Amino acid sequence: MSRPLRLRWSVILASLLLGLAVLAAVWPSLLTAIDPLYANPLESNQPPSAQHLVGTDLQGRDLLARIIYGARHSLIIGLGAVVVSVLAGTVLGLLAGAGPNWLDQLISRAIDILCAFPSILLALVFIAFTGPGVPNLILALGLGGIPSFARVVRSQVQVARTSGYVEQASTYALPRWRIILRHVLPNALGPLPILATLGLGGAIIGSSGMSFLGLGPQPPTAEWGLMLSDSRNYLRVAWWTGVFPGVALTTVVISATVVGRWLQRRYERRF
Repeated sequence: MSRPLRLRWSVILASLLLGLAVLAAVWPSLLTAIDPLYANPLESNQPPSAQHLVGTDLQGRDLLARIIYGARHSLIIGLGAVVVSVLAGTVLGLLAGAGPNWLDQLISRAIDILCAFPSILLALVFIAFTGPGVPNLILALGLGGIPSFARVVRSQVQVARTSGYVEQASTYALPRWRIILRHVLPNALGPLPILATLGLGGAIIGSSGMSFLGLGPQPPTAEWGLMLSDSRNYLRVAWWTGVFPGVALTTVVISATVVGRWLQRRYERRF
């Protein structure tokens, strides 16, 4: 009896934290009136206080304001990467599952090749050819997530093709493309919101990692990974410059994972 209760409250808390992160990304001025780019060298690396709740960074910028405004870039990059993965994976999975055998084999082998490389390595190679920046970072991170979505859609399409309602629709001599788009595809998209929610946390971590390496948004942009990169040389004298952005990043990633796991269990009708 207590286990479902703990799960329920954990999901509620995770949802509230995700909602707070979305609010910070959409309307950061509602949470703070401080300009995240305003620098005051006289207040460099100030510890948490009543004036600066989580301290300041090396340039004397308010750290809390930068964390709040940094949610926008981290969430935009993470969501953008997931959207790229979902769209490309859906198209490839649909073509593989509903197309001829030779096309299925071609797409499946291409997906296997992508799976052979770590997603972070694919992102680094992609950015090496295209250059740093937010649009390229979104595409690079989205590339690594395509195989998981493509494989799920392919398997769901193959299951839907052999179902009774599709066989019944085929008896009415409907065009093949109409059967696929109207009957097969909608029933194959069920698991995608769950995978997208679970993949959001990984995409946010990936975006912060790439920003840490200087391949994402450039200074003085407020972005969590970039803030962690700026703080790595001052942790002994100003630990708050790295701890609080790291806590914000970890909280959002864990919250997205908790909500995604709950959606997965609901989809599988475990309770």
